[in-house]
Formats: sequence, C-alpha cells, structure tokens
Amino acid sequence: MIRRDKHEHALVPQPVRKARFPWTWFPFSLLKKLYELVKKLYSILRSNVEKSIRFQLVLTFAFCLLASMLFYAISSSFFGEMNREAVIDYSSGIHRIDGEAQRLVRMLEPDPDAKRRVSPPVPTPAPPSVPAPGGSSAAEARPGASSVQSGAAANAPQTWPLAVVKTDDPQSDDDEDDLREERVQDHIRNMVNDYNYKVVLTDLEGKVIYRTENAAEITVDIHKVIKNAMDTRVNEMDNRKEFSSFYPVTYHGQKSYLIVSGIPEPNISYRRGESPLSLLTSIAFFILLFYYLTQRKMRYIEDLASGMRIIATGNLDYRMVQRSKDELGSLANDMNVMVEELQRKIEEERRAERTKNELITNVSHDLRTPLTLIIGYLRLLHDKKYENEEQASSYLSIAVQKSEKLKVLIEDLFQFTKLSNQDIPMHIESVSLNEMLEQLLEEYVSIAEDQQLQIVRHLPQERLLVRMDVDQMIRVFENLLTNAVKYSLKPGTIKVLMTREKRDVLVRVTNRTEHMPQEDLARLFDRFYRVDDSRSSETGGSGLGLAIAKTIVDAHGGQIWAETEGDEIHFYVKMKLVEPLA
Repeated sequence: MIRRDKHEHALVPQPVRKARFPWTWFPFSLLKKLYELVKKLYSILRSNVEKSIRFQLVLTFAFCLLASMLFYAISSSFFGEMNREAVIDYSSGIHRIDGEAQRLVRMLEPDPDAKRRVSPPVPTPAPPSVPAPGGSSAAEARPGASSVQSGAAANAPQTWPLAVVKTDDPQSDDDEDDLREERVQDHIRNMVNDYNYKVVLTDLEGKVIYRTENAAEITVDIHKVIKNAMDTRVNEMDNRKEFSSFYPVTYHGQKSYLIVSGIPEPNISYRRGESPLSLLTSIAFFILLFYYLTQRKMRYIEDLASGMRIIATGNLDYRMVQRSKDELGSLANDMNVMVEELQRKIEEERRAERTKNELITNVSHDLRTPLTLIIGYLRLLHDKKYENEEQASSYLSIAVQKSEKLKVLIEDLFQFTKLSNQDIPMHIESVSLNEMLEQLLEEYVSIAEDQQLQIVRHLPQERLLVRMDVDQMIRVFENLLTNAVKYSLKPGTIKVLMTREKRDVLVRVTNRTEHMPQEDLARLFDRFYRVDDSRSSETGGSGLGLAIAKTIVDAHGGQIWAETEGDEIHFYVKMKLVEPLA
C-alpha cells in the first residue's frame, strides 16, 4: 500500500499491518473459553490426583481393569479361533422362507392404504394338459388338484388359482391386474417347485380357504402356528423342523392369515469356541500390570520403612526424600520434621545436662568461696588469733560481708529455680511502663554518677500501658541497669530508649563495653555464664541476673535479647501493649 507525499510528490510506502486472528469472534471465543475450562479442570483433577494416593490407586485399578478387559476380548478371540467348531445353521433358510412370505404379501396387497374391492373368482383355464402315463392328463394325474371351477366338492378349499386384490382406480387396466395375478401364480409355483414350500390361506378361525397342492390341511391351529414361529425365531441356528411364516392378509374381502411353511435349508457355519485360558491370562495380565504400575509406590514405602529403621539405630542425621505430593510425600516430610524435632530435643537435653553440671560446679564454687572465708575468719575470731580489737573487728566485718554475698547468691538461685518451675505467682495489672521506668532511672542517676557515667533517657510522653507484675519487671530493668553500670567503660554514657511499634513497646538499654564475640553474646542469658572466665562472684556477680530477667520476660509473653554495634552493646525488652477499650 503506497501514498503520494504532497510536498515531494513521491510515492511513500505505507507499513502493512498484520491481521490478527479474530479470537473475539463468536465461535472462536466460545472454543477458547471451552479450551480454558477443560485445561483448568484438567489441572484441578491432576492436582487432586497428585495429592491423594487413594485417587491414584482408584485410577490405577480402573486402568488395569479396562486393559485386562481389552486383553480378554483379544485373547478370547484368539483362543476361540483356535477352538472353533462347525455347526449347522438354519437361520439363512428361515430368513428365506420369511422373505418369500413377505414378498407374497406385497404381491397380494400392493397398496395397503388404498380402498380395496374383491373381484369374483374368475375361472382360469387349468394348465395345459400333459398326457400322463396311462393316457391320463396332467390334471387327472395331480392328486387333490381340485380348483375353483372344478366343483367336485363345494366346501373343499381352493387350490388353484389364487385371486389377487384389485384396486378401485378407474384408470387401472385389467391387463395390469391379470399380469400381477400371473406373477402371483408364478411366484407360488416357484416356491412349490423349487423349495417345496407350502402356502396356506386361512380365515380368522383357522379354516383353510386356499392351499397349494402339497398342503393337505383342512383346518389350522393358529395358536400353534404362532408359537412355532416364535420358538423358531428364538432358536434359529438349532431349528431342524418345519418353520411357518405367519402374516395377516385380506383375501376376497375377508380378513385372513397367510401361512408359508417349509423345512429350512441348512448351512454349515463355524462358531467360535470358548477356552478358560482367555480368563486366566486376563487375570494374570491384570495382576502383572497392577504390580508394575504400583511398583514405584511400593518401593517408596519400602524406602520410608528402611529410613525409619536407620533412624531407629540412632542416626538422626538421616533424612527422607520427598518424591511425591501425596500422603506418602507428606509422611516423608512429617518424618523429617519428627527427626529434626527429636534431634533438637536431644540437643536440648544434652545442653540441659551440661548446664546442670555447670550449675552444680558454679554453685559449688560460688558458695564454697565465701563460705570458706566466713569459716576462716570466724575460726580466727573463735581461736582469738588477732592482735587487737581493731583486727578482730576487721575479721568480723569481712565475715558479715561474705555472709551477705552468700545470702544474695542463695536468694538469686532460689528465685531462678522458682521462676523456672513457675512456682512464683504473678500479680498482673495494667501499669504505665514509661512512668515506672522514669522512677527507676531517677534512683540510678546518683549510682551512675559515682561510676563516672551519665544516664541519657528518651521516653515518650504518651502513657504506654502494659499488663505485668510490677515487682518482677522492676527486677528485670534493675539487672540491666546494674550490668550497664558495672561493665560500662568509664567515663561513659548509658542510653535508655523507649519506642512504640504498633501493638508492642520496645525498651533499649545501651552502654559502651569491651568487644564481645558473637558466641558470648548468644550465651549472655545462660545460667552462671560470665563473659570473662576470670570473673567470679567477687567481681562479676552471681551470674544469674540476666537468666532471671529472661525468665521473667518470657513469663510475661515478651522478648529479651542483646545485640552489639561496634563497642556498644544493646539490650532489648519487647512487651505487648494493652489494647484500648472500644
């Protein structure tokens, strides 16, 4: 496509747009939606099947069953051809008799919807006389060849000829009726001569009004004829007796029954035989196919059982492989979670055992040191091994001081034990945390100044209410402030910051200290842990202060932890705020 530019008078080519496939047209949009629906249903079905081993087994069983049925059809055909047997089939002969009877009915009544009139029996010349042996004519040679025009017996049934039904159409030609009547006679003659069929025409009561030469019946049992016809149709292949085809017709204006009888001609056919091998091989095929399709799942179950035996031996580092999304995959994942949890609990028990041993060692050491000093000085006083009263008073003062230290250590140990066992009742109430902390910091201002430290606080003006036991939480912040004063680099600053975070309040206590490794930071809240191994109860306290603080905060549903940033250490306490009433 081109256009002429109005300035340059040149032909400028225009870009040709590619036609998009019209997915918005009705049939295509409907097919697209149908495709998306089928795709979505398939994905949902596949997801459900992948997540359910029950569905997988049902589908596997159904597939194996259909495959075995198909295999049974193929195998039965194969084995049936091998064991086929010849049988005498009479069905084709029965169908021939029935077909001839239907053809005769159509000849007698060509137009069943038209009005009918019956022409009187027209005497028809007998077939040409053929001299029979002994000089008699053919008519005389035929036994029972009485016809309509013979008049030998007024009540005898008609044997020849059979008149046909004529129509009321004025334009119909008599020659055509004669021709049709001749065809009927020829057809009956052929049936008798070629197949030896018997044609009988009866009224509704079974009285014979017409018969062929080879039929000798005067009356016919209609019920018996119908029963014989039905039984023969059911067992066509095994019928070896005379068969009668039965049809209602109108003869001479009278409702009649047409009966065509004859012996069906046999025909040899081959019937497929039956063999138990087809059923047995189909069952074997089903079992083998089901075993093959479920082999992978069974192997996975065996792997899970083997993994459990490995874990039972004590190898907790072993993990199950999750190969599917169904219940077996969930079982493998749950087993891995169970092993991890078991491993964690065992590690905690081992750590608790080590902590208990450390606790016993530390308690023994921390109790023995002041107790030894107390006993030593008291023994000196008891034995009066002092030079003067001032020395005795000094010994007594040291013993009292050590006794106080021993008392504090025992009280801390007792408090920690009761808090760990949750034996101390909590008196919970709503308290303004920033107001409580403000009062506590005022008490530590003079203590910090004596240690060349300055306390800097940043507390919000808003009252932040927290449900807590006031005495226990005061002990938490006392431990944090005491540690900050004791271990800060002098001179220095202790910073206390309080902020609100949505439904929580966060308190941070910061001070400068010596560099602390990360592994020591993680163990600050352990019982009797001291960063410097050289510290004892003389220089480093009981070692239970932070452990007690963590136990109290945990009992209140809060969190406490420590972080380092350069030469500063931050202690965080996070508590939940009281939600205001609506």
